[in-house]
Amino acid sequence: MHIPDSFMPLTQALVYWVIALPFIFLSVRWARKELDDTKVPILAALAAGIFAIQALNIPIGMGTSGHMVGAALVAIIFGSPMAGVLVLTLVLLVQGFVFADGGITVMGANILNMGVISGFVGYYAFVALRKNKLSISVSSFIGAWLGLFVSALATAVEMYIAGTFPLVAGLTMMGLYHLIIGFVGEGLITAIVITAIGKSRPDLLENSFLNPDQMGVIA
Repeated sequence: MHIPDSFMPLTQALVYWVIALPFIFLSVRWARKELDDTKVPILAALAAGIFAIQALNIPIGMGTSGHMVGAALVAIIFGSPMAGVLVLTLVLLVQGFVFADGGITVMGANILNMGVISGFVGYYAFVALRKNKLSISVSSFIGAWLGLFVSALATAVEMYIAGTFPLVAGLTMMGLYHLIIGFVGEGLITAIVITAIGKSRPDLLENSFLNPDQMGVIA
């Protein structure tokens, strides 16, 4: 999922920066409006946790690897996909500049894939499922899995456009591996965390769709 600089021409990398920058700006504006002294430590803890789980890379082939993302988890907890964009942007900045994990010029593409696509798809899939009365555990599991899966496919398409590897091979490898990672990792961990918070500390959850009095079904 972490695209290195050598995998994409600079001109294409700039296009993804142009797309990602408005979302980064909106995520910062969201943070200024929504975060307070009680929420900042939670956001920091989530960022640290995501940084750790992303260190567990599974080789896929063609110079790429797969791992969990975590954007949907953050978005669901804070009730906004902008939270996922903000956390993933911070994580990717540290990974790229300090640990050389993921390229610098292509960081816009990485933020777009892991922060924007994964966060938005995962969060709004979760919201749609909760509106249809599915439980928190099922909704968060499917949302997180879908967010990871779609972002992996987006990465494969970008690599095809960049001329890095063939479209069918890229979609097959990225899709298949992240399909599995989404089930045994992203979806499962997200469901466990969200369900636990919903039962023990529902006050920490900003999303009204997690409110048992409004939605009825928790587990």
